[in-house]
Amino acid sequence: MATEKQAKVPLSSILPPLIFGTATFNYQYNPDPYELDTTGLVHQALEHGVRAFDTSPYYGPSETILGEALDTDFVRSNFPRSDFFLLTKCGRIAADESDFSAEWVYQSIQRSLQRLKTTYLDLVYCHDVEFVSEDEVMEGIRELRRIRDEGGTIKYIGISGYPLPVLCSIAHRVLRETGEPLDAVMSYANFTLQNELLASTGIKKLKAAGVDVVPNASPLGMGLLRREGVPVGSMGNWHPSSNELRAAVKRASDFCDRHDEKLEVIAIRYALETWLKVGASVGSHGDPASGVPWTRESNKMIGGARLGVSVMGVSKRKELEKTMKVWRSILDGLEGGAETARKAGRWNRDHEWSLNRQKAVQILADGIREHIDEYLDYTWDSPDKGFVSKRSKSAQQPKAVEPPWMTPAASPSPVEEEVSYPGIAPLPLR
Repeated sequence: MATEKQAKVPLSSILPPLIFGTATFNYQYNPDPYELDTTGLVHQALEHGVRAFDTSPYYGPSETILGEALDTDFVRSNFPRSDFFLLTKCGRIAADESDFSAEWVYQSIQRSLQRLKTTYLDLVYCHDVEFVSEDEVMEGIRELRRIRDEGGTIKYIGISGYPLPVLCSIAHRVLRETGEPLDAVMSYANFTLQNELLASTGIKKLKAAGVDVVPNASPLGMGLLRREGVPVGSMGNWHPSSNELRAAVKRASDFCDRHDEKLEVIAIRYALETWLKVGASVGSHGDPASGVPWTRESNKMIGGARLGVSVMGVSKRKELEKTMKVWRSILDGLEGGAETARKAGRWNRDHEWSLNRQKAVQILADGIREHIDEYLDYTWDSPDKGFVSKRSKSAQQPKAVEPPWMTPAASPSPVEEEVSYPGIAPLPLR
């Protein structure tokens, strides 16, 4: 676990390979996140063995909601703070506004600590680094390291974003100019059924920059790879994919329907299962959340090798249940998976079933890629051409203002609803 004593331990030795991303606690994906039973969802995730939560000030009220969910008697009685990881970000303020100045980064960290109701943060990313200059990102990284070294309220430091060339360039510059590599670089939507550039080009370059862990976020391409199409929340039709790409994905979804499968089910299993292996060299040895009830686990139970780290995002309990079922089925197929399944009370042939399911998913994945065809490894612009980042004076001196989202008092009571599709809600994690 990430305690002060372990601050010098490589992140890859302790970070869990499955991270709960709370970008779904945001208006980009849900009309009102306060309507969700987020406290119950977080508690259920902990009971299922999930030991890492990713958030950001940019995700609307996500930090506040997560902090409230963790600040309960249930969590305090059963899960000491050292038993789970909190990952957050800094720098991204709004769609067209970022600030990586030392002053803003320091203030952002103080607010995150307060919102998350914690005395330290396990990992902090400079968020969406492609929206500012490299010089600005370097200032933010240096300030995060100062806070780490002088105050101990940050344990590990990284960057996140979409364009791989930008992520790789900054990672190499950090190593070149500071002599210390980044602990983590989180990439999103770059290892999916539609785009595998993170595996084909990203890993080699990031490893050369000394990066320890590379989490793969948004394995559904920010919701692109779904039967229902891209998500449209209260923020409108924001997804950057073109109509032509969406049409190709629709053809792939129809192909899955003809084989009595759903696109998102195949896409999420393929990404999670494949990244465990191809992302292993930039993965981790942390608690695998394989499902043995109320047990502090070790990945030695499933072979002991590093496992590629993935970030999942769910909004409802049924989605979490189905996601964890898929995750555990994947782990059942690993070395030692048969014994782990037995200890968890699952079927003694789940190891065999998992291997057979892996073959079926691979066949369907090949068919999906045939339908996506010319859009394989296609990436959209981030930011858009002509983008100009604003850095308003008001951003430099944060004020107590009314949040632009509904408060809990103004929100409906959480109601659990049936979902029309199995699997996982999309995740921006920019």
